[in-house]
Amino acid sequence: MQIRKYRKEDEDKVIEIVELEGEEWKSYSAPENVDRFKRALEKSITYVAYEDKELCGYSRSVDDNACEIIVCDLLVTPKHRGKNVGRQLMECIYKDYPNKEVYVMSGIDEYYEKQGYKKIGSIFEVPNRNK
Repeated sequence: MQIRKYRKEDEDKVIEIVELEGEEWKSYSAPENVDRFKRALEKSITYVAYEDKELCGYSRSVDDNACEIIVCDLLVTPKHRGKNVGRQLMECIYKDYPNKEVYVMSGIDEYYEKQGYKKIGSIFEVPNRNK
């Protein structure tokens, strides 16, 4: 598994896995929104995970330029779920931003609870396991 920062050449593959998720991710993949999503991928803190040449998943976060990073998207393909790809994508954030707190805004609380993330109000705090 190779995880690295997003590059423009990843764009089509990321859009493809988003489209495969169906209605819940349509706000990104719908024709009227796809250009805006492409800009978001480029302007955000975006990581991609590959196994050989196959995209397994991606994460996209935003930096408040002071204290926090907020994870906006975390998507792992069905074939690669249950293999800690999501966790590895999240841990990349702390490697590159060790002095920031990382939070997740999510409608899928069960996943983050299973990862051991602490729920704070309606968001989850991602633990820094590198400390």
